[in-house]
Amino acid sequence: MTEPEIQPPLTPQDPYPPATRPTMYFIGVTTHQSSIMRVFPRWAKYLQLGEVAIRGMNFRWHDDPANYRRAVAFIKDDPLSLGALVTTHKIDLLTACRDQFDQLDEFADLMHEISSISKNDGRLVGHAKDPITSGLALAAFLPPRHWERTGAKALVLGAGGSAIAVTWHLLQRSHGGNRPSRIIVTNRSLPRLEEIRRFHARLGADIPLEYHHTPMPETTDAILANLKPGSLVVNATGLGKDAPGSPLNDEASWPERGIAWDFNYRGNLLFLDQARAQQKAKNLQIEDGWIYFIHGWTRVIAEVFHVEIPTSGPGFDEISQIAASVR
Repeated sequence: MTEPEIQPPLTPQDPYPPATRPTMYFIGVTTHQSSIMRVFPRWAKYLQLGEVAIRGMNFRWHDDPANYRRAVAFIKDDPLSLGALVTTHKIDLLTACRDQFDQLDEFADLMHEISSISKNDGRLVGHAKDPITSGLALAAFLPPRHWERTGAKALVLGAGGSAIAVTWHLLQRSHGGNRPSRIIVTNRSLPRLEEIRRFHARLGADIPLEYHHTPMPETTDAILANLKPGSLVVNATGLGKDAPGSPLNDEASWPERGIAWDFNYRGNLLFLDQARAQQKAKNLQIEDGWIYFIHGWTRVIAEVFHVEIPTSGPGFDEISQIAASVR
């Protein structure tokens, strides 16, 4: 199959041209490097979406709120611009643009972020899909009754929207005894750390929680060294994709039989390289963000184009295989 033409990403300095066919946008930092630009046309054909398009919108981390407002206003007002997936900017965009949305789902209200922008009968709708997609991704690779069997902890590196979502999932009382014995959250800056602390307080979290300000990797290394065997370590910082590096040093000591999960699937993925260096010695399970990518995108595409997309079974397997063919 001929590779689809990838349009250059828009930036806040560009004029936003009206869409000439039904279009969804990808609001991120380095959207032009994402596999979705090659995957989307194949998914669109499989899902029989017709002549549709995808285009990136690149913003700086913590960009000027006016830039987010301009992008959301354009999507809202342009007839053939149907919606967007939002990554990296989920919290900042909703903070800047909340009044521009006609409706927010319960997760967007709860988590103060959006990852999906869509339209419904002329109304602009914001959804937070990460609580759902992070749970689907975890279910795909965590061993059965993992927390109940091991008493392990979960260390979440980063305190942005993805970290908020995955901790929400881990805290759900519906899991019964199959929850981490403790959830530890770290972040390089204090405001996001305080925000996730407030979020957990609003939830009425009933398992032990810790919050650590970690401006230097050495601090994170020390926390990692004290984890129980079987603990989950999540890179939710964006480092390795949107910016180079890792929240850890190479010398950091991983827990025995631990699980290293990076939300990223592209970039230099130094975090996963660091885990691989100790994989054999520590018997580590290593997971990148590919399954999270598939669940994240398919949930938002379903909202934007108002189609049903399965989350498991033969149909989902076909969608996954289509994506893997161009990974």
